[in-house]
Amino acid sequence: MAKNVVVIGAQWGDEGKGKIVDWLAEETTGVVRFQGGHNAGHTLVVGGKKTILRLIPSGILHEQLDCFIGSGVVVSPEALLGEIDELNAAGVKNVEGRLKIAPTSPLILPYHIALDQAREASRGKAKIGTTGRGIGPAYEDKVARRAIRVGDLLNLDKIPEKLEAILAYYNVQLQHLHGAEPVKAEDVMAVIEQVAPRIVPMITDVSRVLNDKSQAGEKLLFEGAQGTLLDIDYGTYPFVTSSNCLAGAASAGAGVGPQMLDYVLGIVKAYTTRVGSGPFPTELFCEVGAGLAERGHEFGSVTGRARRCGWFDAAALKRSIQVNGISGMCITKLDVMDGIEEINICVGYELPDGSKTDILPCGSDAVELCKPIFETMPGWTESTFGMKEYDALPQNAKAYLKRIEEICGAPVAIVSTGPDREETIVLHHPFA
Repeated sequence: MAKNVVVIGAQWGDEGKGKIVDWLAEETTGVVRFQGGHNAGHTLVVGGKKTILRLIPSGILHEQLDCFIGSGVVVSPEALLGEIDELNAAGVKNVEGRLKIAPTSPLILPYHIALDQAREASRGKAKIGTTGRGIGPAYEDKVARRAIRVGDLLNLDKIPEKLEAILAYYNVQLQHLHGAEPVKAEDVMAVIEQVAPRIVPMITDVSRVLNDKSQAGEKLLFEGAQGTLLDIDYGTYPFVTSSNCLAGAASAGAGVGPQMLDYVLGIVKAYTTRVGSGPFPTELFCEVGAGLAERGHEFGSVTGRARRCGWFDAAALKRSIQVNGISGMCITKLDVMDGIEEINICVGYELPDGSKTDILPCGSDAVELCKPIFETMPGWTESTFGMKEYDALPQNAKAYLKRIEEICGAPVAIVSTGPDREETIVLHHPFA
C-alpha cells in the first residue's frame, strides 16, 4: 500500500495538477508543496465553485488537513498573505492555523521582482517568458547564499545589515545594466515589517513534522508545480523555470528521505500545451490548435497568458517517465479531444541528419531541430465530458488511452473528464 504519493506535471506545466491533488487530498493528513513559487496556478473546481491557488497547497479546501510549504519553495510574503485573505473571504476555515512554512524557505522581496522584470525587458525578442514575479532571482540568492529566508523574520533586527549588502549588489545591476530605478532599503523593510507578524506564527520545522507523520503511519501528498519539461536540469533549457520540477525534488524540497516517496503520479493532458517561449515540436498553428485552446480554456490561471497547443507528444512524455520514475499517469482534459475526426500522436522525432529518436533530447537547441513523427488514430464524436466510468467512454477514446500507454510504457491510472473534483475515472488509485 502506498503511504505517500508525489504528484508532478509531466509536460510543460498546466496539466491540471491542482484538481488531482485536491481530489487525492481527502485520503491524507497533509499536503506539501516542495518547489516553485507563486508562478504556479492550480485551479480547483468543487461543486462548480472555482478556487485558484498559487503558493498554498491544493489540499487547503479540506478543512481537516494541514498544508506545508517546504524549503524548496520560494515564498512571496505579500502573495502568500493575499492568497490567505482570499481563502478567508471565501469561508475556508482556519487557513493560517493549518498552514506550516519551513524557516528555510527563501523570501521573494521587491528587488527580486524589479530585477526579474528589468531583465526580461532588456532581452527583447530573446526573453525567456518568465512571469516577472521574482522567482528566478530568489533562487539565485538561495544558491549564492545571500537569501533572506522565512526564518529571518524571527529576528528583524539582523535584516537591515543583510539588506545593505544585497541591495548594493542588485542596484548596480538595475541602474547600470538595465537603466531601471534602484530599490530602497526602507521600502523593503517596510514590506518585511508589515508581513512578519502574520507569517511568524506559521513557521514550522516542516521536515520534522512530515517525518513524524510518516512514522505514525499517516499518508502524505507531495504537490509539484510547473512541469518536467520546464525543469532547470532536464527541461528545454534555458526556456525553463528556476527549480527542479521532478519527483525526486520532493525529497530535498520537503526534507524527507527518498524512501518515503512510494508512488509517483504524472499528470498529463490528452494533448500538449506550453506557455511562453521555447521549442514545442508538436505545436499546431491551424484550426485544430485554436479549437483545443478554446475548448480547453487554455489561458494561464495566474498570468492570463494564452497557451500554445499541439498534438500529444509521447516522445516527450517518455523523457518525463524516465527522469521521474512515474508509477502511473493521470490523463486530464480528455473531453477537450471530443469531436476531432483524426488525432495525431507524436511517437518520435526525425533529426537533421536523417536519424530518428523516440525520446525528447535535452536542451532547447536539440529540441528545436526535432521534426515530429506522427501516428494517426481515429477520433470520436461522442461527448466524454463528466464521465465517471471507463466502460462508458467511446471505443476510440479507450483506444487512444491504450495507445498512449503502449508507446510511453506507463499505465493510465486516472482519467479526468472535466474540471470538477467528481468528474474523474479511477482505474488504479495511487493510495490503493
